[in-house]
Amino acid sequence: MSTRIPGFYNLSPNKRLEHLAKHANLSKEETEIIKGGKGFSVADADRMIENVIGYMPIPLGIAVNFKVNGKDIFVPMATEEPSVVAAASNAAKYTYNTGGFTTSYSGSIMRGQIQLTNVNDPYGALARIYENKEKILAMCNEQDPTLVSLGGGAKDLEVFVIDGLTQKMVVVHLLVDSQDAMGANAINTMAEAVAPVIEEIAHGKAILRILSNLADKRIIRARGVFENPFQDNEEAMENFLSAYELALIDPYRAATHNKGIMNGISAVVLATGNDTRAVEAGAHAYASMTNHYQSLTHWERGENNSLVGTIELPLAVGLIGGATKSHPIATLATKIMQVETAEELAGVIASVGLAQNFAALKALAGEGVQKGHMKLHARNLAIMAGAKENQLNEVVKCVTQKGSYRFDEIKEIVDTMNKME
Repeated sequence: MSTRIPGFYNLSPNKRLEHLAKHANLSKEETEIIKGGKGFSVADADRMIENVIGYMPIPLGIAVNFKVNGKDIFVPMATEEPSVVAAASNAAKYTYNTGGFTTSYSGSIMRGQIQLTNVNDPYGALARIYENKEKILAMCNEQDPTLVSLGGGAKDLEVFVIDGLTQKMVVVHLLVDSQDAMGANAINTMAEAVAPVIEEIAHGKAILRILSNLADKRIIRARGVFENPFQDNEEAMENFLSAYELALIDPYRAATHNKGIMNGISAVVLATGNDTRAVEAGAHAYASMTNHYQSLTHWERGENNSLVGTIELPLAVGLIGGATKSHPIATLATKIMQVETAEELAGVIASVGLAQNFAALKALAGEGVQKGHMKLHARNLAIMAGAKENQLNEVVKCVTQKGSYRFDEIKEIVDTMNKME
């Protein structure tokens, strides 16, 4: 099924779900889970975290118009922020006829760190650790024979001598191929298992034994050609590229620029049960790798007044372990996307991030982001003002026609409606 469905946003939630059910071959029971009729309970929540008293639902939307590596994909996005899903869908539309998004992946290598202090000869320790590399890797792989049987496991190590405030520290990086898992549990287990051996080799004291969320050997790249988005308007094109340029050189702008990218990325990461905090930490750290915080995306002029956008960032996401399998909605989200590997999932997520960035810059180059955002936010304001369900559409219509979204004015409209009933 094509993801180009004109007027998808005008359909009712049930009609949208009917489209997805046909596309992903969802059963009646699975559609009920998505609608919240059954599936996730307080008991499920209690199995996932501590001191549970309930759970907090987050809206689950579907981004349309996405084609990634030649495949049409409906993208589930879990977010509380209005305009995010709409912006991603609209942006993807500009790439659909030019082939959609194309991605590449550096592989699924993650880093586990072991910090050593009180080392009298740090450079000698570095050499001794490398001399015992095969022994260390073998011990790591004994911890997870299943991962090894699937082609993953500890593949190599790197050793660094780092100048601390009070002493030189030796830090060992275990390079572990986590395959289709995010890998945190496997890597932490390996690091803790080999720490005593490395401690003995280095003649030091092992302190930290944990993975790094800066997954710089698990890089995803996505590229899209956005077809003549400004209808040959040279001024708008220049405004877009100027806004992007500021994000390359000014960290104050780059922070907001990248936050917009993460609006899309984190929404898909959350929908699929992956670790939003790990992905966000890794992305922002990667944006600072040159010791200057800057944009995760790049934009260039293409042929026929098109824009060529690229994004590059670490994405430690998986389809195995954690909430990806224990949360029923997360399981169904990946079924809707029809992704079968962590590489495919990362490619979709990066494409959404690139689309989200395009949408934000396009709005900033034109009328600004606030008009469109507030139009979608009007329903929330109407609810805050006390509007009833049967009044919401009329309230939104009134304020949209007026072009003003002030809360006091919306409250006045709602109060007037209530007096007339």
